[in-house]
Formats: sequence, C-alpha cells, structure tokens
Amino acid sequence: MTSHFFWNGGPVAFRSGETIAAALLRAGITDLGRPSATPGGRVFCGIGACQGCVIAVAGAAPVEACLTPAREGLRLGPLPAIGAEHA
Repeated sequence: MTSHFFWNGGPVAFRSGETIAAALLRAGITDLGRPSATPGGRVFCGIGACQGCVIAVAGAAPVEACLTPAREGLRLGPLPAIGAEHA
C-alpha cells in the first residue's frame, strides 16, 4: 500500500520515514510558493535553517517540510502571501 499526502489538492506518494520535503522533491515539486533562501535557487537546505520550506498544514500550524515526517492524509500547500486575504 502506498501512502499519500496532498499538495495543493493533488496526491503525493511518500515512503515510510520520509520527510514532506523529500517526497515533494521526489515528485518533482520544488516550488513551495516562497522565494528560495538558499544559494543556487534550491528550495531546501535540509536542516531547517533557511526557512524556505515552511508550508501550510490544514488544521495545524505551519511546518518546515524538510524536518517534518510525511503522514497519511495531510493537506498541505504554500503559506498565504501576506495581505493576500485583503487583495
């Protein structure tokens, strides 16, 4: 059985013990809706230092994708832009 979480409504498969960031990268998803904070345009530093991978979790606080284990059924997406709710 393959496990999935959802990125912007679409399913993303993950392996047991894999972080959200690793699963997203393996699925070819590198744009998390935030400007990259790392050299060379890479989104993930892999250690939580750059904050480039902070994402929204439905019903919970934002998390760093590179440090957070993937879990079945999570609903994830980019953080809303500041002021977007008033646009």
